[in-house]
Amino acid sequence: MNFFKIAILVGLVGGSIWLLLNHAEWFENPAVVKSEVVRWGAWGPLVYMLLYAVGPSFLVPGAVMTIAGGLAFGTTWGSVYSLIGADVGAIVAFGAGRFLGRSFVEGIVGPRFETMLQRIARNGFQIILYLRIVPVIPYNALNLLAGSTPITFRDYFWASMIGMIPGTILFAFLGDALWHPLSPRFFIALALIGVSLACGELWRRWSRIKIES
Repeated sequence: MNFFKIAILVGLVGGSIWLLLNHAEWFENPAVVKSEVVRWGAWGPLVYMLLYAVGPSFLVPGAVMTIAGGLAFGTTWGSVYSLIGADVGAIVAFGAGRFLGRSFVEGIVGPRFETMLQRIARNGFQIILYLRIVPVIPYNALNLLAGSTPITFRDYFWASMIGMIPGTILFAFLGDALWHPLSPRFFIALALIGVSLACGELWRRWSRIKIES
């Protein structure tokens, strides 16, 4: 069992280092990710969803992937493909967190998330929903953390599905608007992202579930 856990860790670290050395531009420029996807033609959507499913496990930011989806496919299909890829990736990472176990995940993400582990164990659905709307914890770190807690898969799945919808649509909209970066649509997208984050924060403050303590 420990051998397989170490193998998974080595694969994640090795894959991340390889991407950083060979495709550092993927971490900061959605247009590069978009060009990688588009060159696959009719297979582009499938390639994109697969990249989205595994990319965040190798530290490629989810927001970069979603913006790339908006650039490549437009708001509607960029949102659909991003949600599918993100959900698949979230399920896989959750399963990895459950397989690796709490102590092993703590060793990967560090002790600073110990309190968050306890909160997820107590109020999993509400906290996962909030952290999907207001992503103050990196996407894949949250997936691993959730998998290592007693939260039920059903609560995790639905909280992730619902919570990722606003941000995914808005970041895809932003990616689509990047074709005209000084257009009203671009600034509307930025404003709506800000409103979405603010609404998530207001919900946290008014919720009966105290997420911060």
